[in-house]
Amino acid sequence: MLNFIKSRLKQAYWITRAAGARLRVMRNRPPRFSGAFATRDLALASLPDMQRSAYDNAEVAEVNFVAMTRRMAWDYPVVFWISKLIGTAPQAPLSVLDAGGHMGTKYISFSDLLPVEDLTWSIYDVPAILRAGRAHQAEGLVPAAIRFVNQPGQAGQVDLLLASGLLQYLDIPLADLVAQMAEPPRYILLNKVALRDGDTVVTLEQIGPAAVPYQIRSKAAFEAELAAMGYRITDHWTIPELGHRISTHPFLGVSESKAYMLEKIG
Repeated sequence: MLNFIKSRLKQAYWITRAAGARLRVMRNRPPRFSGAFATRDLALASLPDMQRSAYDNAEVAEVNFVAMTRRMAWDYPVVFWISKLIGTAPQAPLSVLDAGGHMGTKYISFSDLLPVEDLTWSIYDVPAILRAGRAHQAEGLVPAAIRFVNQPGQAGQVDLLLASGLLQYLDIPLADLVAQMAEPPRYILLNKVALRDGDTVVTLEQIGPAAVPYQIRSKAAFEAELAAMGYRITDHWTIPELGHRISTHPFLGVSESKAYMLEKIG
C-alpha cells in the first residue's frame, strides 16, 4: 500500500511539473490577436520598428502552406458555387482570379473536386508570396497550370473574382481592388470575411514571426459597400468556427465570419 501511495505521489508530482511548464510556455507565447485600432496604419504604428510587418513578408509566405491546402468545412460552399458557375459561363473555360490566393492553396485543395481542365486560374497576391509561388512552381511543388500575376488587370477579363480569407488583410477597399481589374467580373465569391456589429476594428494577428494587421469590418457598412459597387448578394452564409475574440479587448465581443456570393447587377 505504501509503495502504491508513493507511486501516485510521484505521478502527481510529474504531472504538476508538466502542467507548470506548459503554463510557462503559454504565458510567454503572444496571443493570436491583440490590440484594437481604428485603422490599419494605427495598428502598424503601435509596433516597434523591428516587429512591424505586413503580409508582404518572405517568412510569412512560407507559414502554414501545407496546412492551407487542406480542405475545410467552409471550403465546400465555395467548391459548390465554382462548379455551378462552370456550367453557366458564356465561354469555356471559366476564368478565375484568386485574389490573395497565396501559392495556389485553393486550386490545389479543390483540384480533386472540380474539373480543373474547365478552369483558368490566376493568382494575385503580395510580391513576397508571388515570388515564393513562382519559385515553388519552378520546383514542381505548385501546379504548372496556375498563373501568377503582379497586378489584377494582368489576368485579363475574368468571370469570377475569388477572395477567400483575403479581406482581413487587404489594405484597400474591395471596390478599389475590383477597379484594378481589366473589367469588373460578373461574379464575386467572398469567403471568411471578418465582420462585427458596430465600427470597423483593426487588430494585430501573430502569424509566425510577424504581427499582421487584421481588419474586422463593420457588417452594415460592408454590405452597403457591396451594393454601391453594383453587386447583389445572391447567397450568403455564416462560418461559426471562425469567429474570433481579441484577447486584449474581450469586451468588443466575438467577430462573425461570413461568406458571400455576389452577381453584378445589369
